[in-house]
Amino acid sequence: MNDQPNVSATPPPAGAPPPEPPSPGVASPVIASPTRRQRIWQWLRRASTGLLVLAAFLIGLWIGLPAAGGDDHPGHQASSSKGKATIWTCSMHPQIRLPKPGKCPICGMDLIPLETGHDDEGSNREVSLSPAAVKLAEIRTTRVGSGEVTGELRLLGQLEYDETQVRTITSWVGGRIDRLYVSNVGAAVGSGSLIAKVYSPEVYAAHQDLIQAKKQRGRMRDALPVAKNAAEAALESARQRLKLLGLREEDLAKMEKEDKPWEHVSIRAPFGGTVLEQMVHQGAYITTGSPLFRVAALGRLWVQLDAYETDLARIELGDKVTLAIASYSGELFEGKVTFIDPVLDPRTRTAKVRVEVANEKGRLRPGMFAEAVIHSPEEASAQPEAPLVIPYTAVLFTGQRSVVFVKVPGKDRPTYAAREVQLGPRAGHLYPVASGLQRGEEIVTQGAFALDAELQIRGGQSMMTLPDDLARARSAPFKIDAKTLATLEPLVAAYLKLHQHIASDELEDTKQAFEAVMKQAGKTKIVAPADAAQRWKQLRDTIQRTAKEGQDANGLDEARVSFEAVSVSMIELLRRYGNPTDGQVRLAFCPMANDNQGAEWLQTADQIENPYFGSKMYRCGELRGVAEPKGRLPEPKNESEPRPAAEGHQH
Repeated sequence: MNDQPNVSATPPPAGAPPPEPPSPGVASPVIASPTRRQRIWQWLRRASTGLLVLAAFLIGLWIGLPAAGGDDHPGHQASSSKGKATIWTCSMHPQIRLPKPGKCPICGMDLIPLETGHDDEGSNREVSLSPAAVKLAEIRTTRVGSGEVTGELRLLGQLEYDETQVRTITSWVGGRIDRLYVSNVGAAVGSGSLIAKVYSPEVYAAHQDLIQAKKQRGRMRDALPVAKNAAEAALESARQRLKLLGLREEDLAKMEKEDKPWEHVSIRAPFGGTVLEQMVHQGAYITTGSPLFRVAALGRLWVQLDAYETDLARIELGDKVTLAIASYSGELFEGKVTFIDPVLDPRTRTAKVRVEVANEKGRLRPGMFAEAVIHSPEEASAQPEAPLVIPYTAVLFTGQRSVVFVKVPGKDRPTYAAREVQLGPRAGHLYPVASGLQRGEEIVTQGAFALDAELQIRGGQSMMTLPDDLARARSAPFKIDAKTLATLEPLVAAYLKLHQHIASDELEDTKQAFEAVMKQAGKTKIVAPADAAQRWKQLRDTIQRTAKEGQDANGLDEARVSFEAVSVSMIELLRRYGNPTDGQVRLAFCPMANDNQGAEWLQTADQIENPYFGSKMYRCGELRGVAEPKGRLPEPKNESEPRPAAEGHQH
């Protein structure tokens, strides 16, 4: 009988080495030995799997490394896929579009990649929706057409009294008011009507002198002529004294008949009107000239309208005005514009427009609100054809921007593009279009806000990022004649020589060239048109100042800082005035200049001649545009658009 326990042996895995025999004299394990062998083999299998995964990872990492000798020049790396640039944007501010990763300049969040396959401006302003989305957003469109601008302008205002008809009733004597016959504001006062009784010691004494002089003249009736003349002179002197106190002739006649002096005198209104303000009360003591009442004639009233600065161009003196008063529903009153305030209120951005309206029957009252329709004789009758007009609901305004959405024809899906327009003053429910649209184009009249919101979410150029009217005005080209343009040729030639010297690292010649630019700028004069002349004065001062700084530079580094400032003014000059030379002038750009912020300059060569690094990187940069003889430099692309990766830079 076997004394060992019956242990069922587990066969080893296929391909495993045979178990090692036990050492002599050592008892074989009874229960744990088979379990341990299983664990060992399981561990070996897991380790081999991990080694295979690690090897695969290392091989993949080696394959993904860039090839040696690749272009690693900072600021000049091309995108990984040709024709498609990786644009980095912010999830919270999609209008941020940068060519490399980093932090959002607005909120500081990490930028995320946004793949785009087009750099054209149009696609960056377009929104495509499905038919269902168009229906959900309730997009409605209409075609741009001609319309008659009637010149009607609706404004709100308030009726006021005519300030030229306001008078102040004063007292012609001093004393005490013992009786007031007008005691409330709004009372009607007629010319010559009695308004107060005043006790005046001065009039009392003068009246008593008049009575005594009259009695003295009676006593001297039979006296000598000398005595008669003296008595008559005394009587006339008493009369004149009372006249000077303000008494009328009829009052003097009555006073001469009295035997006792009057204790009270009457104050009468020298003109009629409605009492606007009562300045005294019964029992008050007054002096000569004290104001008693302020009255105004209400037979003619003013309507003070508030006109926004955008409406002032449509209002002229003498324009007819139709007034609708809420108190007289359905009835209209006529007036005309008699005054336009030359000063604009800086808080409300409005100016007062005065309208005179007749009020013989007294139905209109100061303080009433009025809705005015100004009928200006619009110059539409003098125009050969009616202007383009669009509904006011189609326009999105933000600051100085005027944006509409135009339906793009020929698209598979409904597509709408944002476009800046320039508009004339609003006429009722229409805006005349000065530029930006053509007859027959289809524009969005309802749902434009929804389209703009979608464009912002996608990171396109919405109404918040498009250039405004003021920016366009600052960069708009001037219309100058050939003679005026020719006056700029010596200045541009001096600048081009400056570029050649500084690009060749010639410090002394560069300083002399700066001096030549400064002198030529001072000699150049532009007198017409007015806007071109005004802007030239500003550019001239800037060029002279920055060129003087370059002339005084202590080295090439300082000179190049001044050269960049001069270049900014010269580039604007060629964009707004034109190229006065007989050859091509090219616009160049180096992204590494100005501490990696990038800088532009002008040159004539068709190969880069870098003035910011000279011989160190003479061919570093790219050409961005050409100004043909008598032509202008092209306008810059919007800064919110990504710049294409620099390809073909020479170093």
